[in-house]
Amino acid sequence: MSPVLSLRDATLALGGRELWRGLDLDVEPGTFVTVLGPNGSGKSSLLKVVLGLRGLTGGTARVGGRAVRRGDRRVGYVPQHQGYDTDTPLRGRDLVQLGVDGHRWGLPSWRRSDVVADRLQQVEAEHLGGVRLGRMSGGEQQRVRIAQALATDPTLLLCDEPLLSLDPRHQARVVDLLDRRRREHGTAVVFVTHEINPVLGVTDLVLYLRNGRFVLGTPDEVLRSDVLTSLYGAPVEVVRRRDRIAVLCDCGPEELAG
Repeated sequence: MSPVLSLRDATLALGGRELWRGLDLDVEPGTFVTVLGPNGSGKSSLLKVVLGLRGLTGGTARVGGRAVRRGDRRVGYVPQHQGYDTDTPLRGRDLVQLGVDGHRWGLPSWRRSDVVADRLQQVEAEHLGGVRLGRMSGGEQQRVRIAQALATDPTLLLCDEPLLSLDPRHQARVVDLLDRRRREHGTAVVFVTHEINPVLGVTDLVLYLRNGRFVLGTPDEVLRSDVLTSLYGAPVEVVRRRDRIAVLCDCGPEELAG
């Protein structure tokens, strides 16, 4: 079986600055990959490459054995959390319908309506179908966004910091929904975040980007003091307390994954 996502010798430079070089990554079905790193390290840019919105400077990127392309319905996307005005007319089912319809126009068919209902059910949001987006909590909005991302039954789900601005309870709910999707449907997940702890228990691979370099491996292989010290070129201490990790570094004002 081909990897859901495969990068070979992938290099990306923006504005004359190289974000990463020589990245080889195979993401198998059902794998949960967590992407960490400071602001500006190329985390979101990596997702844009896979979405076909940005071309690599060098190397190749393939989804399901084929070159990445824009609008690939095998790829779902969950954006960063953003609020809606209370008077926004869109309801939960309308947002999911947009994901189902894609480029199509016209009145929804019964089958497409069934798909909308199924995706809302998958994220335990059936009751939100008729609720306006602006009247939902942040966690409820993210559940509906996940339902929209699942509209085409993707084999790969890209998540760009979907836990931002959510309280711990809603963070745990979102992570649980994503984890259940990948276990029950074999959907691979690439999850960009600044904070490893909410997803530590479901993470199979960690890709840590920093200043043109990267490390890739299991959480135990990557989240180590010696590995991150080498990556940052400065002393880094990884502190573990039960099921939580803190990354401490005197490396200036950069943001670290905590």
